[in-house]
Amino acid sequence: MLPVVEDVLAGRTTVLPVPMDDDRESSLITTSLRAGTEVDDEVAVVVSTSGTTGTPKGALLTVSALTASASATHERLGGSGHWLLALPAHHIAGFQVLVRSTLAGTAPVAIPASFSVAELVSAVDSMGPGRRYASLVAAQLDRALGDPAAAAALAALDAVLIGGGPMPAGVAERASAAGVPVVRTYGMSETAGGCVYDGRPLDGAQMRIDDGRVVLGGATLAKGYRNPVDPDPFVEPGWFRTDDVGSVDDSGVLSVLGRVDDAISTGGLTVLPALVEAVVASHDAVAECVVFGVDDDRLGQRVVAALVVAPGGAVPTLADIRAHVATTLDITAAPREIHVVDEIPRRGIGKVDRRALIARFSGS
Repeated sequence: MLPVVEDVLAGRTTVLPVPMDDDRESSLITTSLRAGTEVDDEVAVVVSTSGTTGTPKGALLTVSALTASASATHERLGGSGHWLLALPAHHIAGFQVLVRSTLAGTAPVAIPASFSVAELVSAVDSMGPGRRYASLVAAQLDRALGDPAAAAALAALDAVLIGGGPMPAGVAERASAAGVPVVRTYGMSETAGGCVYDGRPLDGAQMRIDDGRVVLGGATLAKGYRNPVDPDPFVEPGWFRTDDVGSVDDSGVLSVLGRVDDAISTGGLTVLPALVEAVVASHDAVAECVVFGVDDDRLGQRVVAALVVAPGGAVPTLADIRAHVATTLDITAAPREIHVVDEIPRRGIGKVDRRALIARFSGS
């Protein structure tokens, strides 16, 4: 991929990255985004968006957006260096590892997204001298923290970027205790990857809150979509209106509270799952949880939680969970139904598949 990325950054070609090991997804992307047909001369790469429903939209990214993101990342982290590539290169997070490496004149060390402890330790050992970075999703970090050798390997890096969605409760604390230098990133394909690090925008990036919605702008912004949608989130020149609910505190730090389309309307009130998840996951008996809404004849929707029980722990009761939530949030936000699962379903690069849980437990 590196020679291809070099050609992209030099303006010699435009690419549409697709997965090499998933013929069905590759066919969907190439067909939906019309591979081989004309595209704006300024577009360097069309990155398929990560949604699983409908037609992929395809973020249109320019060389200037890609390089602005990569340069601002290196500046924020303390300089260019060697990268660990543990995310698929057809996703923006993986593709940006290639862009950063190309601009730094280095070659990333690649391992599978489902890496083993031995693969991770060996990859970090082979990264060479100088500054060393990795870009992971929370599920990968969580898995690595379960093994002392893997955790020590990540702790030896200068920064470990964690994106792809919110971090489960407790993972950040475990990473800190292991000495892993975690940097939480927020962004998406439409912003050439993460553009807000630890709540603060990178140089050249902009953010604001508009009617509770996170709106992003600046140098890393895509030109729009290959397959435009209505309403168009790019309709305001220079800005992208996300589907995320957020707030900015007095010191200018962004907190993302959840997605608009994940909000649960129950009994006339709106509940954001992420806030409930953080409280439920703090229960001693819960290792991981996802909160979602299912249809309810009386309430409109009822709040439901899927739980992974902590190793060696007793299965909590619904009353236990409701009482625990009520110590922090209004009782209206507490789950009215819980389900114990072996694992949380995920899609793409590790994002929670909330829709799969809704389909599984609706009507139960």
